[in-house]
Amino acid sequence: MTKPLRLPQFLGYATGDAANNLAFSMTSMFLLVYYTDVVGISAAAVGTMFLVVRFWDAFADIAAGRIVDRTQTRWGKFRPFMLFGSLPLLLLSVAVFSVPSGLSHDGAVVYALVSYAILGFAYSLVNIPYGSMATAMTQRPDERAKLASFRVFGSNITILLLALIVAPQIKSSDDLQHSLTTTTLVFVAIGFALYLFAFLTAKEQVQRDVPKVSARQTVDTLKQNRPLVMLCLSGVLFLIGMFALQTVAIYYARDVLGNANYYIVLVLVQTAGTLLAAAFVPHFVRTIGKKRAYLVCGVIAVVGGIGLAVSPASAPLTAFFFFFVVGVGLGGVNTLMWALEADTVEYGEWKTGIRTEGTTYALFSFTRKLGQAVGGAAAAYAIGIGGYVANSSSQPDSAVTAIKIAAGVVPAVVIVAALAIMLAYPLTEARFREIVGEVAQRRLAHQVETVAAALPAPPTAPQVKA
Repeated sequence: MTKPLRLPQFLGYATGDAANNLAFSMTSMFLLVYYTDVVGISAAAVGTMFLVVRFWDAFADIAAGRIVDRTQTRWGKFRPFMLFGSLPLLLLSVAVFSVPSGLSHDGAVVYALVSYAILGFAYSLVNIPYGSMATAMTQRPDERAKLASFRVFGSNITILLLALIVAPQIKSSDDLQHSLTTTTLVFVAIGFALYLFAFLTAKEQVQRDVPKVSARQTVDTLKQNRPLVMLCLSGVLFLIGMFALQTVAIYYARDVLGNANYYIVLVLVQTAGTLLAAAFVPHFVRTIGKKRAYLVCGVIAVVGGIGLAVSPASAPLTAFFFFFVVGVGLGGVNTLMWALEADTVEYGEWKTGIRTEGTTYALFSFTRKLGQAVGGAAAAYAIGIGGYVANSSSQPDSAVTAIKIAAGVVPAVVIVAALAIMLAYPLTEARFREIVGEVAQRRLAHQVETVAAALPAPPTAPQVKA
């Protein structure tokens, strides 16, 4: 069993995801409105581009996972990627929000497509090793739950700051292009400092018998990892709903509730719900286990989604309440998903004798990217089909209805399907402890055999002649 983690290691892991979201959540929250209202790309074109790029991102995750599994340095397997990949990632985020003026519609689409795709690959090369690192920092279930909670705290603090800093620019900036370019440049300095702190504090300590994993070993491990497959299937459905809501949240505030400034309130209350859930996840894990906690939080998210779909525009307080409810549900499930993914690494090692942290996390992240792709594209298509008019002071009723469907109905429906899959999830806390114990016994037996084989053979007794 690994040594107990200390507060600096938890904080370091949190700052890693805080830095990740300066690029990731910046695009998730504001790229659609930037492309439609600043660059002038049609909503339908953006929807198609999101679908293409995020599918590309999903396969980039698999490639990044293979690179990670074949890497071993004096700094460990995962930390070097945060040190050397972070600055290019943050600079690419600036490029994505700096589409050159004067381009034709098609030229702007090409620039946006290429820059966003490159950003996605750079993000994979940083995020896959970052996410994989939790499995190498500890094998204690309670500490993995705490790492997941700290990760959610880090990401959601960034999301909150983005809402407070960037959202007002959407409403009041006279030159939004210049404003966003300047903001993302500032994020480069902040993000690199956060990544550096994570590199210095969050370190690996789980032993691995095979430092570099071949492609064949990876495939064999993944094929036999039933809990990972089920978690990925459930996760992709859950994330379709999560990203559909995140993509249209700013439209919900501006076009459904009639006040773009409400977006900050929506993010505040949803973040408050997410942080509240994340704070209690370690307690839930100790009392009812990850699987049951996942199911409970999922039901809460479904209730919140239905509430958003039926909330009257004339009662913003009702919408605020249901955004809080959604935050509790989404935050709880999203936190638990990270802890559940970490457990599947041990399951894969138990089945095959090979630890594939990088590719296991990459496959999980692959499904997250699919969820982001489908969810973001569904939101963009929905408002396009509903007749959304860019840069208009008012929207037709059909567009308002489409926004409410994307924000509430889509999440509720797909999360119900996600919960149905998780009902059959086999890896409970008791089973996980048994697996960790068996792997430790195998490792000890292997070490004993290795030491015995290295010892010189005892001298043979001399033959006595008759």
